[in-house]
Amino acid sequence: MELRAGALQALLETDPATKADAVFALATACRAGQIRVDSDAAIAEPHAIPGRPAKPELVPPLQVGRRSMGTSEGRAMLIHALAHIEFNAINLALDALWRFPGLPEQYYRDWLRVADEEALHFTMLNTHLGTLGYGYGDFPGHDSLWEMVAKTSGDVLARMALVPRTLEARGLDAIPPLRAKIAQAGDLAAARILDRLLVDEVGHVEIGNRWYFYLCQQRGLEPIATYDALTVQYKAPVLKGPFNVEGRRQAGFSEAELQRYR
Repeated sequence: MELRAGALQALLETDPATKADAVFALATACRAGQIRVDSDAAIAEPHAIPGRPAKPELVPPLQVGRRSMGTSEGRAMLIHALAHIEFNAINLALDALWRFPGLPEQYYRDWLRVADEEALHFTMLNTHLGTLGYGYGDFPGHDSLWEMVAKTSGDVLARMALVPRTLEARGLDAIPPLRAKIAQAGDLAAARILDRLLVDEVGHVEIGNRWYFYLCQQRGLEPIATYDALTVQYKAPVLKGPFNVEGRRQAGFSEAELQRYR
């Protein structure tokens, strides 16, 4: 089995549970030494990327809607929003894995690890959503995360800069206060899931940081100035605090960058 081709096949899968199972199978095969990596293979891009179900309906972010955390429906909407983020995160990890040729083998294995953990996150959240009487697709979602994935499909440096280091890193900032609100609302099971998410997401952002700095070194680029230029070129969202500075430090942001977040 070849890893990049397997990742693309999983990316094209439309059913969320089947996609997650395909990722779990890839990761299991990799750990068993049953996977080879062809980093130089030229793989044609299919039209149906990414594979996703007919629901949830995709709407502009401001139309997703919010409800009080004091109601069961409100908590379900929040868990659904998190599950939608994690479903998209599976796709972005798989896309980073198959799309970019010519990188060290560890790059592909790192992104398989991310896909595997994102698939677990989605499964945990969707299972918990079921305990609230809902399922994935019952509420609308937005497509902002995948839009940046698509915009950076032509350059792995831009992808590392603007998806894991920018959009996913926002999760490091958002999860702690969100976890506190969920726990205060009495949903301790969801709070424990968020504890797991935060630990894993630090690792995912660290992978993005590590390969971003590697690529900057390979191209002879200064990382901070390059990042600033890429945010303008690709019209990345402007970051707003408060920031989880310690989480970002653990995820590999440089001290010079962290000074910006204080």
